[in-house]
Amino acid sequence: MEHRISILFYARKSKKNSDGLAPVYIRITVNGHRLEQSVQRLVDPLQWSAAAGRLKGNTNQVRQLNLYLDTLSAKVLQMERDLVMDGVAVNFSNFREKWLGVTEPARMLLDVFQQHNDQMAALIRAGKDFCPATLDRYNTCRDHVRSFIQWKYRTADIDINRLDYDFVADLEFWLKTLRNCAHNTTLKYISNLKKIVNSCIRKGWLTRDPFAGFKRTKQEVEREALTEIELERINAKSFPTDRLNFVKDIFLFSCYTGLAYADVKKLRRSEIGLGVDGNYWIFTHRQKTDTPSRVPLLPPARAIIEKYRDFPICCDSGNVLPVLSNQKMNAYLKEIADVCGIARNLTFHIARHTFATTVTLSNGVPIESVSKMLGHRNLKTTQHYARVLDRKLSDDMRALQTKFNTENLSQSASHSDMTA
Repeated sequence: MEHRISILFYARKSKKNSDGLAPVYIRITVNGHRLEQSVQRLVDPLQWSAAAGRLKGNTNQVRQLNLYLDTLSAKVLQMERDLVMDGVAVNFSNFREKWLGVTEPARMLLDVFQQHNDQMAALIRAGKDFCPATLDRYNTCRDHVRSFIQWKYRTADIDINRLDYDFVADLEFWLKTLRNCAHNTTLKYISNLKKIVNSCIRKGWLTRDPFAGFKRTKQEVEREALTEIELERINAKSFPTDRLNFVKDIFLFSCYTGLAYADVKKLRRSEIGLGVDGNYWIFTHRQKTDTPSRVPLLPPARAIIEKYRDFPICCDSGNVLPVLSNQKMNAYLKEIADVCGIARNLTFHIARHTFATTVTLSNGVPIESVSKMLGHRNLKTTQHYARVLDRKLSDDMRALQTKFNTENLSQSASHSDMTA
């Protein structure tokens, strides 16, 4: 971080005493802000050189005073070096505190992290900016960092000025080995920590970025989705218990609308209305990003809404569906997968992938339309979900093969005419 410090000594003639002597002041300018203080020395204004900022003459008294002023200049420069070496921003506030001897407690990493999480929790309580799941992730990251500090440094917390590249690299190693986190999960936790560190840099508490030079790339993850056959198996299956039928219906609703679990859970009846085509649409905002999502209702989704229209819980709450907790939903989905002979780890989020691939893209819906219905901010995000299915690839290539066959037949016919 760039900074500028200048030093000036001057005789303040306006404060001459009865003997006509003026006090000498030091003016230290840090990034345009001035700190002025008397050096507790008096001089004859006629002997003072404003240009040099020193006394004129060669007497022993003059040399002693000028040497003292040189010592103060050296002290200023030493304090500047100390701030730089300590990794503290060289700004007016920090320099003034050091010059005046004002001591401030060290800023500890976990304390700063907790302050961030407390502010996030307050915003969530006010219904602004974040969702509870985001806070949970930051709390988990804080706990991981605490355990890492105890493992690496054998202490409860560390000064933020001790953060460096080794800290970040060792944290990555610790998360992947001792915590057995996957590569992308590890990078997500490190990204959470980086947000805390960046706030310290912006506030001037850190002058160097411990993440400088730390470059990692997320690994591409294959997005699982149900095939059309698997989707039909679940659709056709009726279960002897209400809990499994509830979960089946809610899961299928997500398959036909693309809504994530949190968005299905909060979906209100008031968010179902007539669209521009005169049919019923969902008009909602994604909880994760607060972006608008507009989804025309397909007949299977309409049927599920009608099925629960008079359901007591839905009537009382105003919600569209009686959604259970995400943990229970995923547990029951594993039962459903076993009964339906689906050999995959069936989770609720697979429904969103299924909508993007099996229900929409594989049936010719343009990716731009799918992206808008999913509530994505950019097309790149949709491309992670929208894996092109083999059937769609086959259909596309069949059309190309037909084109080539037609051209070949035309060329053969033209050749026959010429040789006849």
